[in-house]
Amino acid sequence: MNTTCLNRFELSRCFDFRLGIAVLTIFSLGVEARAQDSKKPQKPEFQYQLGDIRVSIPSADEPRVKAFGSESLKAAAKYLEVGALSWVRERSCVNCHTTGPYMTEYTAWSRQFGQPNEEVHTNFVNAVPKEVKEVKEADNKGHKHYPGAFSSVWCSVGLAEWDRHINGKLSEATERSLRDMFEHQSEDGAFVSHGEVEIPHITTDFELSLQAARAITAAPEWLAGLKDEALLARVEKLKQWLRTAPPKNDFDRVLKLQLAHYMPDLVPQSDRDAALTLLTSKQHADGGWSTRDMSPVNDWHFEMSATVLNLIKNLPDADKPESDAYMTALAIVLMRQNNVPVSDPRIQQGLTWLKREQRESGRWWMHSLYRGNYHYITYIATVEAMKALDLCGELDAISLEKK
Repeated sequence: MNTTCLNRFELSRCFDFRLGIAVLTIFSLGVEARAQDSKKPQKPEFQYQLGDIRVSIPSADEPRVKAFGSESLKAAAKYLEVGALSWVRERSCVNCHTTGPYMTEYTAWSRQFGQPNEEVHTNFVNAVPKEVKEVKEADNKGHKHYPGAFSSVWCSVGLAEWDRHINGKLSEATERSLRDMFEHQSEDGAFVSHGEVEIPHITTDFELSLQAARAITAAPEWLAGLKDEALLARVEKLKQWLRTAPPKNDFDRVLKLQLAHYMPDLVPQSDRDAALTLLTSKQHADGGWSTRDMSPVNDWHFEMSATVLNLIKNLPDADKPESDAYMTALAIVLMRQNNVPVSDPRIQQGLTWLKREQRESGRWWMHSLYRGNYHYITYIATVEAMKALDLCGELDAISLEKK
């Protein structure tokens, strides 16, 4: 994309152009790749690239925003859009760390930031098989799974949320994606997490199955209008598994609160109360939460690679993990989804932490718990932070500006 085309693209979005120039200037400060030990992964030059925009690799050294407010929130939204569009144009695949979160969450913020990008949506539509076919079960070191489960679930939930917030009705592509998703369901009803762990989003079977539950409840009228007996049986298997599956770790336990939001009948009040008590007990004195508090290092996934284990165990705060943006934001989301009022001290302390920790680029920094190079978890954390702020009414000022 040349500079002229880039400017037309930027001007077509619903952001203030002067803000776009300011954010672009910050992004253009991307870090230079440095020579490293040959045994370590080469550090990339940029996190995302879009035409002349260079999005720097996130870093703990990036200054915190001087004034949290509508301008810093617009900067966050621009970062999310540039990242998603960059991924689509350079790599195209549906994923759980950039385009997936963009489709599942950004679609709800049209009143603040304008319609989400059609190019990202088209990428998801094109990822849906033209013909839904049976998928054969595979075996990975004795761990049985259905290949493509991750992308199928994330594609379905992204398209479902697009239909919910943008189309207002179920599209043929979403309906086909949901049918394809259930071809990747295991016999016991779960969607099995396989492959190398990325924390969060590729962790436990419960987390992936929860996203599948979100997909079928978000798709407009899909569940209510479902007549296919085979699909109905698969839905019931999913519900039964989510209702009875033993949690792998505390992360699964607190995610029961999100299941209660999507499918209230599956989670009794006693389980919700226990999950909320557990979540509250994990809050730090500074008001935040830490993702690493939610599971022993070895228990995030059925198999942890040496790379991931060593990375997490060698972080400077390994013995006493510091608060991070993703878990702080998710804790607020879980409480709001279960009707904890915004005025609650736990939420207020969490909001104070989030507002203080936003960076000048608009992002919320977080160290990758996967490979420690691109830090895509910063993108996930930024999406979740914006969702938490939205559920607490913090994005309303931007809506009022547009009237």
